[in-house]
Amino acid sequence: MSDAKRTLRITQVKSSIGYKKDQAATLRSLGLGKIGRTVDQVDNECVRGMIFKVKHLVKVEEL
Repeated sequence: MSDAKRTLRITQVKSSIGYKKDQAATLRSLGLGKIGRTVDQVDNECVRGMIFKVKHLVKVEEL
């Protein structure tokens, strides 16, 4: 499977309340914002960087 076709399933498991505003903005950029919301994103360096920034708030699965 090529890198362009890999996807990641990202689920928000913790609220962004009490964390820095840029972390809440990163969640919004990923398409999240509420606990339990799940999105599928393309696996690339940009998305991996955003996930790294909010890794304590999300759960990630490779599809």
